[in-house]
Amino acid sequence: MAALFPRTANTTFGVVCAALITAAAIVTLALMAWVRTPQGTGQFDPVQQPVMFDHRHHVTDDGIDCRYCHSTVERAPSAGIPSTARCMGCHGQIWNESPVLAMVRSSYATGRPIPWIRVHRLPDFVYFDHSIHVNKGVGCESCHGRVDQMASVDQQAPLTMGWCLSCHRNPAPHLRPASAITAMGWRPPGDRAALGRELVARNRVRSLTYCTACHR
Repeated sequence: MAALFPRTANTTFGVVCAALITAAAIVTLALMAWVRTPQGTGQFDPVQQPVMFDHRHHVTDDGIDCRYCHSTVERAPSAGIPSTARCMGCHGQIWNESPVLAMVRSSYATGRPIPWIRVHRLPDFVYFDHSIHVNKGVGCESCHGRVDQMASVDQQAPLTMGWCLSCHRNPAPHLRPASAITAMGWRPPGDRAALGRELVARNRVRSLTYCTACHR
């Protein structure tokens, strides 16, 4: 009786299995690499907001502090988004008839919030508290970049786990005095390393790298 399969069947089957396993490994590694690229993390992606808001003008020209709009950044996990009433505190008098601010005036009159689009988004399984970082000496610029130079804010940092851990492992170089938390382009006046060590001790900064620090 003739053999059902040719003599090369075992070899062919082994080659096919090896190719499938190799392909699966390559696809897995490629996906793991892709999610760490700017295309995967959303880094530098332009975000079109429903109302044009130029941070360059508000921060640089008008000298508005970050905390005026993001008022809960020092006491809550979320930095907060300004209410329409906060916007109208100025724009009830300035540009109060500009068509650019029509949605702001409508929101104020109707009580319906402006549908701002979130720029910095972490996965649901990641816990992040703005207040603890700010009160320990991490400046806004460290994560959000030079907002004072942005017409439209985008995500400047990759916000990957590796990026976060690089700071958590060695927080000292990223710390600044409380008076400089919202300062853009801030540079230490003296020895950066010495200042970092001083702030670590003064603010009781710990190097938290265990899982439950961020995954709760």
